[in-house]
Amino acid sequence: MGQHHTMHRTAEPDAPATSLDPTPAERAEMIAVAAYYLAERRGFAPGGADTDWLLAEEQIDRMLAGARAAGLAPDDFARLGVRNALRLWGEG
Repeated sequence: MGQHHTMHRTAEPDAPATSLDPTPAERAEMIAVAAYYLAERRGFAPGGADTDWLLAEEQIDRMLAGARAAGLAPDDFARLGVRNALRLWGEG
């Protein structure tokens, strides 16, 4: 009897997240990027990292909810990038 081999495609480990329901690690990375942009916007003045992080969490959650509500396809969302998506759904 012949053997059958099934090939399975796996996602590349460095592939960008394309889900509107990110894993906790993907969400944390999105928040970190958003917090960086917030810090950049305020000139990286010391003492604002905690506030930047909390505001970034709110922005990311609002952005993801808005993308879901708008019916945005995950691939389209991924192409936007965090910075542009934050602009689209308001930076606060």
